[in-house]
Amino acid sequence: MLEVRDATLHYGAAQALRGVSLVAAQGEITCVLGRNGVGKTSLMRAIVGQHHLSSGSIAFEGKALDRSTPYERARSGIAFVPQGREVFPLLTVRENLETGFAPLKRGERTVPPYVFELFPVLKQMLYRRGGDLSGGQQQQLAIARALVTRPKLLVLDEPTEGIQPSIIKDIGQAIRYLRGMLGIGILLVEQYLDFARGLADRVAIMDRGEIVFSGDPTSLDDPHVRRHLTL
Repeated sequence: MLEVRDATLHYGAAQALRGVSLVAAQGEITCVLGRNGVGKTSLMRAIVGQHHLSSGSIAFEGKALDRSTPYERARSGIAFVPQGREVFPLLTVRENLETGFAPLKRGERTVPPYVFELFPVLKQMLYRRGGDLSGGQQQQLAIARALVTRPKLLVLDEPTEGIQPSIIKDIGQAIRYLRGMLGIGILLVEQYLDFARGLADRVAIMDRGEIVFSGDPTSLDDPHVRRHLTL
């Protein structure tokens, strides 16, 4: 579904990505792991079009994205849940969800029923402002807003960051449902190792802007692999 090939990215003179290649398949969860500052978020933002590559390529469903805009990628079926959630604090939950209508045709501008089945608390809080929700509820809202766009690929940047364990469990169940029942491809950046191991079909580990390991999640128990994740 998604293929990143030899991706290089610079911020001025600083190089964030160094020849990164990555594949994410339909109906699978691909988890990108690594310490802070190794380029994981830069890679996600390049995939969704917020940063353009210095060299290399990104293709989605066989079509080169090149320098396509974020909204063009959203229309093609890529949805992004950024690190830090970035919900609109002064908009209600309902209004936050409706911002996901932007890439849809007029006749498709509804909230899919499964969104409230996955996150029932949002239905109870439709008219509360996003900024009044707890951190975990805001994370659920951010994921739900992305799902409103009917994505084929859902890109999640550290969805468990700062979230209480009960909501982490709910988010994990939701991700499994999206993969298994809807066949959505999931690209997940995570530092919570147990969460990643329990979900991932394949893992990739980044270090200093490069992919240094790619393979089965059971490999995370190998000390030679885990050394890339320890401080």
